[in-house]
Amino acid sequence: MSLDLEIAKPEPKRGLRETDPELPPQAILPGDQSLFLSETVDGLDEGAHFLDPLKPDEWAVLRSHGRQLSFSTGETIFTQGDRHDGVFIIERGSVRVFYSAPSGREITLAYWTPGNFIGGPEMTGGGTHIWSGEAMDDCEILFLPGHILRKLIVELPNFALCLIQGLASKGKSYSAMAQMLGTRSVIERLAQFLTNLGKLHGVKDGHAVIINAKVTHDQIAAMVGSTRQWVTMMMKRFQKEGLLTVTPRHIRIERPHLLMAMVSKGGA
Repeated sequence: MSLDLEIAKPEPKRGLRETDPELPPQAILPGDQSLFLSETVDGLDEGAHFLDPLKPDEWAVLRSHGRQLSFSTGETIFTQGDRHDGVFIIERGSVRVFYSAPSGREITLAYWTPGNFIGGPEMTGGGTHIWSGEAMDDCEILFLPGHILRKLIVELPNFALCLIQGLASKGKSYSAMAQMLGTRSVIERLAQFLTNLGKLHGVKDGHAVIINAKVTHDQIAAMVGSTRQWVTMMMKRFQKEGLLTVTPRHIRIERPHLLMAMVSKGGA
């Protein structure tokens, strides 16, 4: 679903322009780095480097024991409630990991990019997946079954240390999300998420920031823990207050400092 906002007409007193500056190709979420709900964009990609310490021969052993899998855009990689058999290392493409409530409502836990592993928190098999993963684009993934992970942990101590670092990075990411959900109002989370998108995919145009990424109300709602209808209502309010302008292709943050002030002032 594309952005479905009422497009605000330019208002000269706010310094809006008839046309946007020259922009690079529009990014598709998550872009070139991982994305999850957080108070900062720092550390979003920490987990993508957990296997960097591996030596070439250790990588060769890893690949010889794993299975190369391919997934097309929108295809399910693993499903909440299914038996857990191992973990998946993203080598190409990006994956959305999400939780589905009994009501059918979903919350996006994160978008993961190459270098990250998905399929946790279980690592060596057993139990069931407690959330789902779907390919956001065509993906190449290295699957490591649980019994293989146990074998490699014993045989490759360096790999075992990498797994510990990978789990620590995952713990930080989900802790950041839990802190946002538990301590910030939904309007604060929306303001923070838009600010983060501006930092990740923003193009400066005077004092304004153009979010040069394709993002829908459904995606925003699933990230901030709300509904598409609420997001639409709040985005219209932000437009009316002069914080944002929305075109058919872009979200333009007119007053980034005021949007960020909403976070520090409790959404007022």
